[in-house]
Amino acid sequence: MGRFENSIALAKASWQVLREDRKLTLLPLLSGITTLLVAFTFLAPIALLARDSSGGGYHAGPVDWILGGIGYLVLAYIVIFFNAALVYAADAHMHGVTVSIGDALHFAMSRTHVLLPWAIVSATVSIVLRGVRSRGGVLGGIVSAIAGVAWSLVTFLVLPVLVVEGLGPIKAVKRSGELFKRTWGEQVIANAGIGLLALGAILVGALPTALLVALGGPVAVVGIVAFVLWIVTVSLVTSALTGILSMALYRFATNGQVPGFDDEALRGAFRPRNRRGFLGDS
Repeated sequence: MGRFENSIALAKASWQVLREDRKLTLLPLLSGITTLLVAFTFLAPIALLARDSSGGGYHAGPVDWILGGIGYLVLAYIVIFFNAALVYAADAHMHGVTVSIGDALHFAMSRTHVLLPWAIVSATVSIVLRGVRSRGGVLGGIVSAIAGVAWSLVTFLVLPVLVVEGLGPIKAVKRSGELFKRTWGEQVIANAGIGLLALGAILVGALPTALLVALGGPVAVVGIVAFVLWIVTVSLVTSALTGILSMALYRFATNGQVPGFDDEALRGAFRPRNRRGFLGDS
């Protein structure tokens, strides 16, 4: 089985897990709703404080920057918190254990001592990369893009490590990097299957939307609203599938097998490389 076939097989296996436990999609939904509410909670006072009373537009002051930084950190933690609950619930399902949404959230809460530091590290790296991109010109954009890709690859398995092993953020990054070194490149290929499924779903939804928009009038508005809702739905499903897959990859890398996943696909997805890469030899 080739690498592309592996990616599709793993995406289908992740989809099967989601079909068997559809409440997993509720966690990304709760994450999105909570993110919107918290973002508004911070953005509203920032906008009021930054507004120039003389009518000269908006001017951000120290308080605005402080509120913005705190808000960014809180939003990062919310996303990580719900993703942790998702991978925990997915892992439980793959091992034949039924957990409720409340159980998953309670477990994520018990991991606050490692999730919050990871949120701080993750948010800090993101801010630094954005700063390099915005202030470094073309060269800064290139450096930021390369560093961003490398960071996302090395930290691909950090969340499962945090959930299962309860390590601190630095040790979790090192652990994820070790697992990545022995499986260089395959995680990207495996995750590509989910991306292709998501792209296909969006394209399928785009066709009827285009037809409705072509009709014009109220029907066009209905088509646009329906397409936006469809994209949100695809995003929720994609997020759930990614969480399921990341936990499956972590379990195979550590245990050598994952219930419900094809051994051949997993074995192919984690075929050791025999060449030198930017992370060193494996």
